[in-house]
Amino acid sequence: MTLNTSRRGFLKSAAAAAAVLYVGARADGVLAAGSAPAQLNPFVKIDADGTVTAIVKHFEKGQGPATGLTTLIAEELGVSMEDIKFEFAPSDPSRYANLAFGQFQGTGGSTAMANSFMQYRQAGAAAREMLIKAAAQAWGADASALTIEDGLIKGAGQQAPIAEFVSAAAQMEAPTEPRLKDPSEFRLIGNASVKRKDSPPKTNGTAKYAMDLHLPNQMVVVIARSPRLGGLANGFDDSDAKAVKGYIRAAVLPNQAGVAIYAENTWAAFQARDAISVDWDLANAESRSSDQIRDQLLTAVTADPEYNVNGADQAATAALIDGAEKVVEQTFYFPLLAHAPMEPLTCTIEANEDGGITLHDGAQMPTGPHFAMTEIFQLPMEKIRINTMFAGGSFGRRATPTADYQVEAALAFFITDRTRPVKLVWSREDDITGGYYRPAVAHRVRVGLDSDGNIAGWDHRIAAQSIMKGTAFESVVVHNGVDHSSVEGVADSPYQIPGQHVGLTDVAKATSVLWWRSVGHTHTAYVMESMMDEVARAAGRDPVAFRLALLEGGGKDQQRLAGVLKLAAEQSNWGQAPAGRSQGIAVHKSFGSYAAEVVEISGNADDDVQIEKVTCAIDCGLAVNPDVVKAQMEGGIGYGLGHVMRNEITLTEGEVDQVNFPDYEPLRIGDIGAIEVHIVPSAEMPTGVGEPGTPPSAPALANAIAVNGPRVTDLPMTLNGVSFA
Repeated sequence: MTLNTSRRGFLKSAAAAAAVLYVGARADGVLAAGSAPAQLNPFVKIDADGTVTAIVKHFEKGQGPATGLTTLIAEELGVSMEDIKFEFAPSDPSRYANLAFGQFQGTGGSTAMANSFMQYRQAGAAAREMLIKAAAQAWGADASALTIEDGLIKGAGQQAPIAEFVSAAAQMEAPTEPRLKDPSEFRLIGNASVKRKDSPPKTNGTAKYAMDLHLPNQMVVVIARSPRLGGLANGFDDSDAKAVKGYIRAAVLPNQAGVAIYAENTWAAFQARDAISVDWDLANAESRSSDQIRDQLLTAVTADPEYNVNGADQAATAALIDGAEKVVEQTFYFPLLAHAPMEPLTCTIEANEDGGITLHDGAQMPTGPHFAMTEIFQLPMEKIRINTMFAGGSFGRRATPTADYQVEAALAFFITDRTRPVKLVWSREDDITGGYYRPAVAHRVRVGLDSDGNIAGWDHRIAAQSIMKGTAFESVVVHNGVDHSSVEGVADSPYQIPGQHVGLTDVAKATSVLWWRSVGHTHTAYVMESMMDEVARAAGRDPVAFRLALLEGGGKDQQRLAGVLKLAAEQSNWGQAPAGRSQGIAVHKSFGSYAAEVVEISGNADDDVQIEKVTCAIDCGLAVNPDVVKAQMEGGIGYGLGHVMRNEITLTEGEVDQVNFPDYEPLRIGDIGAIEVHIVPSAEMPTGVGEPGTPPSAPALANAIAVNGPRVTDLPMTLNGVSFA
């Protein structure tokens, strides 16, 4: 097998284990090392020449685990960031499971640093102690007198590179409880000058993405998919496609979900697909249009909810609100949204000489496609290999409960003679029209205020298309009928709201729906923070002071949320916007982190709003890589703002209307003037940063617009009364 990439394969290098030190944490938590890598769960690899490699179990789609996890090992081991490399772990959930997902290997939910922090520190610390012990034995010295600095073992009047002791250390038992460095000893963790490990290869072009891979003698396959969810392919006519140079053949996939078109190159595959006529069975396909879906959701939030989420007495809450001095009421609607990562979906599949299969993929959750391929090819797990490559974004799209695109590739390969690799390619149009989407959701909120402007009752109803029901995750996330991803951010809000009732109603999915950057928080934060401003205005209170009053006297959640709220207000000069500008604020907890954002705008809804500045305060516990944290906050803010400004996915009789960036326009660099990120110093365990920047951004913008303009409750903003410069 020949790959156009120089990545060193972990399993291949394991054969030379006699000259390599592997250290990791087994599932039982006991560290182990030695010459039998097949029995280990390695996170650290040290070659005989002293080269240190971090085996990264979370894939890199731009969010930074290749840097963060490598930093933890380098810190504890005692090597510089320049002298440590990284490789992506092989697919093996027994050794590389995401601890937040159970026995499932994957990246998502902003869990990479949170679940791996202690694992990787322990692995680095164990390697350090083993190398020091080997040096101490060789020098006849006391191990406690030795240290490792920048890859050199020093002490007892001696100094030598770690390479000299790798072979001896590899024969030792790893310590079960290695000493972790005290934070006062950190040189790399928390150091803002530590740069990303993946920036140089991405800059010089040596980083290989799944789209870059080109195997010898490969075929390119594209799929003609049903224009409406649920349609099945009965057959096709490829008479015109045969005139396309490079066209090979076409075949209906075994599950009838589409027609696979094979060609010698991507252009020929796309041209041939355009020339093929497919006979679709649409009898059971989706036929609703967006207006019907919208009406169903809005009707559902005006009726009694299907599920009582927080167990509060709905009638008692209604009585509190009806008897209040003032009542503030709003209904919100959120459309379907596409993920639209810059790299469209793609993967390559080939047969191995040993009768196995290799999938080359930007694999966000390798366990799913791994199991799927064992079923498709009727092979044991060990015969399926997944080569994880870089991915150009995901925002959740590369991790589906059905492993949709990997299954497409596997089925397209399965029905060939398997002598040629098959590379599946999605176009941008495939990506925008082919699902999966952030679900459409509606909220209706009624809040009663007493004569002192305090909340007396809060009735919050949500109608949503459930992400988790009907998937393998249902048993974990759905309890008593409630899909927590539909109500997170409301049902578990840190605000201490008296008389609050939360209800949920499920509405039939119009298309495939999926987690989207920050999942349910994408809409719950918008509603909670928009309502906080509306209620504060009705009470005649400053929005910051009003929020702080609902956090006073609480526990750590309330204190940390109040902390970022105060920091963002202070750093943005809250209440002192220059003439002609307005400010809006929002604060939200998601994925264990606390984020507050102030959006400052010029202009108004009728005359081109311009986002001049966003000030962000983030409390994510210990910031392992401050530079990465800031970048993730900036990216999350931009992602949230861009979509709320102008994006939606609509359906006409079940067919998606938008096809490419001209009608699903991403954020432009000129849309935001400046972003400032302020990180709260903390000794708490690290929490998520990939997603928490997104939820507060949109409501902060909405609150800024509402200062001198409309309260936007229907999205996107450009279709509901707001123009942008």
